[in-house]
Amino acid sequence: MKTILENSKRLYRLKRNQILPLYQRFLFDSIKNSKAKITGLYGGRGVGKTTLLLQVLKELDFKEEEKLYISCDHPMFQEVSLFDFVDEFSKFGGEVIVIDEIHKIEDFQIQIKMIYDFLSIKVYFSGSSAVEITNADFSRRYSMYHLPILSLREFLELTKQLSLSSYSLEEILFNHENIAHKIIDSLNDKKILKHFQQFINVGVYPFYFEDESRYIDRVHENINTILYTDLVNVVKIDASKIESLKRLLLSICVSNPLEITMEKLAKTVGITKPTLYKYISYLGRAELLHHIVFDAKRFQNLQKPDKLYLNNTNLFNALCINSNIGTIRETFFVSMLYKQRLVNYATRGDFLIDEKYTFEVGGKNKGFKQIKDLPNSFVVADDIEIGSGNKIPLWLFGFLY
Repeated sequence: MKTILENSKRLYRLKRNQILPLYQRFLFDSIKNSKAKITGLYGGRGVGKTTLLLQVLKELDFKEEEKLYISCDHPMFQEVSLFDFVDEFSKFGGEVIVIDEIHKIEDFQIQIKMIYDFLSIKVYFSGSSAVEITNADFSRRYSMYHLPILSLREFLELTKQLSLSSYSLEEILFNHENIAHKIIDSLNDKKILKHFQQFINVGVYPFYFEDESRYIDRVHENINTILYTDLVNVVKIDASKIESLKRLLLSICVSNPLEITMEKLAKTVGITKPTLYKYISYLGRAELLHHIVFDAKRFQNLQKPDKLYLNNTNLFNALCINSNIGTIRETFFVSMLYKQRLVNYATRGDFLIDEKYTFEVGGKNKGFKQIKDLPNSFVVADDIEIGSGNKIPLWLFGFLY
């Protein structure tokens, strides 16, 4: 154990010497200032969990010898107890440890609970969304944070070296004209729609800023790693079924959400309906798609088709050539709201948020016909800079975080 600890300290010294990005994502302060004994960070592959935790570790007010970073995908952690290792580090003066990719430890739930129960050390850990690490037991004991894809606000801060505010959904709904003017005025070129289109195509993963020319290739590699590594090794899905998962993603990519029925999709992919639902769950947990159900379907057994969307708009460029502009618009809207609010679709309008607000998403000429006289209803329009009344620019929903 002592040898493994020394090797880990050596690897951490090498990691510490690497240059970290200066930009800190929106969760940085919340995680750094967390008073919890154990703080967990989960999210999809490629969203920047490791970078964020290394940034936090660097700024924590401990001596360097009291800090440690380990990654559980290193082979040496497959041979030892995680609890025993953290205990050893604590005995030699360790005060805080970052445990990256904790899901690579088969019994990590037991190990982290033992650390919580018996050790006084402060722990930050990251885990894949593909793994069930957000159950009630985890949420009760530990402070858990979800790191999503970049928002449009973060993308603009990175590309334009600006400091921009985020806004609550209610602020956007009821003060969107003033907010939109303020944001556009802060841009030197005032061309928010140009930047929004760029973000739709290439801006949601932080690794875009490492090598722009290889971005779409990296997105495609990211998808394959999730399918062939994360789902095979973590969820234990049979490797022979991966092609079915890829066909499922491709079918969603080229379809209009309302045209998809589970029966039709199962037939297209070549699997049974129960297997399809299982695959949808896997891909949802891995943050490759969003599964939106009809509002009333949650309360009664209605034969309404579900809506399936890719997790974000950049996936369209990596998965399919021909995609529907309406689907891309709805995908962006869902991707910005999905983890923050309750998202359903309803009889009238495209989406019902928090069982209260109805939204119809479309182009700049989209009107209120479908949601006429419906309380708390809004049109979300693409290709407009500034809205009016209950008509709100689509891009503005990229400022929710």
